[in-house]
Amino acid sequence: MTLPNHPEKIVRDAKVLAQQELATNVYFLVVESPEIARRAKAGQFVQLRILSGAFTLRRPVGVAAVDEKKGSIAFIYRVVGKGTKALAQLMPGEMVNVLGPLGHGFAMAYKHPLIVGGGMGLSPLLYYAAAMQGKADVLMGGKTAEELFWSGLFDDLCGHCFLTTDDGSRGTKGFTTTVLPEILERGDYDVVVTCGPEVMMRGVAKIAREHGIPCEVSLEKRMACGLGACLSCSIDTTDGQRKKVCKDGPVFPAEEVFA
Repeated sequence: MTLPNHPEKIVRDAKVLAQQELATNVYFLVVESPEIARRAKAGQFVQLRILSGAFTLRRPVGVAAVDEKKGSIAFIYRVVGKGTKALAQLMPGEMVNVLGPLGHGFAMAYKHPLIVGGGMGLSPLLYYAAAMQGKADVLMGGKTAEELFWSGLFDDLCGHCFLTTDDGSRGTKGFTTTVLPEILERGDYDVVVTCGPEVMMRGVAKIAREHGIPCEVSLEKRMACGLGACLSCSIDTTDGQRKKVCKDGPVFPAEEVFA
């Protein structure tokens, strides 16, 4: 099924191929969906609907990986409520309904990006790193060493991996914004791409602006429909316009959303 007003958006029941717990309450889900896998771009997301039980609402999940040869698409998500708990209980061979790909992704024309991420914001950045084919470096932060399980996923995709932890248990003690100025001064980056907590992204965008480097941010908002119809993810932009994160984003130029 293709939505009539959204010719690139597809609705399909997809078979679960794999489900793995990466860290406490963080899961890696792989589903078989060849058509969506062919169309998905780094930075886009899908809406997942569980077919069993009383779950009628879809849940937005960023695309973390795509394998076009296998026709598979993968997501990394955290269990935060009943819906994601039910999602985590799906076993290989079971089905989930997928709507996507949705939204606008990252610009791909840059030659040496610096990826900056924290928390679950690293999920869509993983696909971006793979799509850049080794051209990107990554700076990631977490509260503790345990939260930096992501580094193992990025190691083979990026040229260099910079790590920070709030408690100093791994990498540099501090936040991503603590070391970002030094990294930008040492490197020859032509863009900064970031996703994570809003306070982190605002700080990253400010530092990138001070260094004269373009910055793209991927916003995280509650999205009910994912198609721009329900207005639940509307935001005010710096020029006074109202935009929808699901349809106009989730990726925006930093100057468009952060003053």
